[in-house]
Amino acid sequence: MGQQETVSTSLAGAVAEDIASSLAGVDAELARRYPGDPGTRQPVHTVYVPADAFSATTVREWGDQALAALDRHAPDAAALAAVLGIPDDLAGPVYDRVRAKLEREPVEDLRIDFEDGYGPRPDAEEDAAAARAARLVADACREGTAAPYTGIRMKCMEAAVRDRGIRTLDIFLTGLMEAGGLPEGLVLTLPKVTYPEQVTAMVRLCEEFEKARGLAPGRIGFEIQIETTQAILGPDGRATVARMIDAAQGRATSLHYGTFDYSASCGVSAAHQSLDHPVADHAKAVMQVAAAGTGVRLSDGSTNVLPVGPTAQVHDAWRLHHALVRRSLARAYYQGWDMHPGHLPTRYAAVYAFYREGLERAAARLAAYVGRAGGDVMDEPATAKALSGYLLRGLDCGAVDPAETERLTGLTRSDLERLSGRPTAG
Repeated sequence: MGQQETVSTSLAGAVAEDIASSLAGVDAELARRYPGDPGTRQPVHTVYVPADAFSATTVREWGDQALAALDRHAPDAAALAAVLGIPDDLAGPVYDRVRAKLEREPVEDLRIDFEDGYGPRPDAEEDAAAARAARLVADACREGTAAPYTGIRMKCMEAAVRDRGIRTLDIFLTGLMEAGGLPEGLVLTLPKVTYPEQVTAMVRLCEEFEKARGLAPGRIGFEIQIETTQAILGPDGRATVARMIDAAQGRATSLHYGTFDYSASCGVSAAHQSLDHPVADHAKAVMQVAAAGTGVRLSDGSTNVLPVGPTAQVHDAWRLHHALVRRSLARAYYQGWDMHPGHLPTRYAAVYAFYREGLERAAARLAAYVGRAGGDVMDEPATAKALSGYLLRGLDCGAVDPAETERLTGLTRSDLERLSGRPTAG
């Protein structure tokens, strides 16, 4: 045995105690503002359907239309792989999983739209549509046919439509309560936010509804849609989006980028409004930094190029959508909008290929990290967190199976959750 090393110190114990006391407020603020991942599944997309077009069969109709598009324009794995450039070794597994997803759960997140997709209507008509939406959502949840996440996008907090938006929200939530209560997967979207005070107003609405219906404080959360330049940079030169997250007082669940409203507010001409325009990248980078560590998730926007018409035209639209989804995934935007049933095949193809192509490499790196077995990359805890998060997202959306990840890593889902920083059921 070697000689024991003598350890000496110079600081009195009271120094560490004093520092801990001086930083107690900072410790509390860090815990409050940056709680980390909420530990729940994040949908890979959001489907927006105008309130007057929403029906009890909307989710199934989208799945059936997406399957019909595959049958017509890419009837087998080789055909879809040729269009999208999917590697041969992934073509079969991706295609099979896409078809299975469209049959089983075509829509992960459905938003019934009372804003741009619905437009201004007579009050009686919107009242009836909001009540009908609540009834249909409650029925679908009870029957097990609802998308895992479902809710409405109300009109914004600007003066011209504020009262109408508040009334629609009230009617919808009241209808759900009277039909049995708020569903677990309820999601509300507040659009066109320009000032943090509008977020504060939304918090007030949630608080008042919870009090009126005897709900637990904090039960109702909402998404903030980033569609205006003022949401990114305020008149004082500060990054507004971080202040909006703070103003939500823990109720903000995600930030959604609005492609076309934001691009237009920057003066981008219609022909160049896209998810990959430089103004979009700037806005989304600000959103990403503001949301990091807060538990508030991110969603990219949509493309308005629809996969309709002759096969060649559909293939062009598919290639564009697939490339944009891939681009978003690589930039850690794991969710986006889909505006047409024909977008579903390429949404899921891009998502599934993204997680399957990196599965073995990520699993090997994580197994080496856990076992300290070396390898050609020396990973740190932050990278292990990202690797396990990557595998969990693949599991959540159905791109990979639990048996695959456990075989490749030797880790259970609970192990992955622990490494990723997600809270676990245990």
